[in-house]
Amino acid sequence: MIKYFLFIFFALIPVTAKANPGDMPAEQQMAIQYIQAITDHDYRTLASFYNRDSVFVDRTASKEYKGRRDILEFFERAHRGVLEYDFNIEHMYNSGSLVVMIGNYHYRGPGSLFGKPGKVIELAIPGVTTVQLDLANHRVKEHEDLMDYQTMQDQLATQ
Repeated sequence: MIKYFLFIFFALIPVTAKANPGDMPAEQQMAIQYIQAITDHDYRTLASFYNRDSVFVDRTASKEYKGRRDILEFFERAHRGVLEYDFNIEHMYNSGSLVVMIGNYHYRGPGSLFGKPGKVIELAIPGVTTVQLDLANHRVKEHEDLMDYQTMQDQLATQ
């Protein structure tokens, strides 16, 4: 009887040890919703994350945008003509309201944006995205991207 009980107990451990999305910290859940709105080009949802004090910084490209309107205009310009765009998050953690996401941005779109007209370009760019959140008001205070543009240049050279 005890052997049977132990067998059942140890057989169920892996099932109960798996994390559910609801077990993820609220900050990480909000960060994923935010990134999903960006990669889906869902500007209505994206607008709900910003206010006039929100800041988007692309540190590697030395660009900064402040306020809902400027940030949305930037993303609308950046997404023009894009066929596919997503962020494969390989690792994510948070310290309070600061969420850090490490992964690869995948892009498929017109080569004309990169000086290669008539081609479809596919890129996988390693990057780190951080978001500083105001969880109580469901707002992004600051979004910062650090992208490996050298890898992007190397990929473009072969296409």
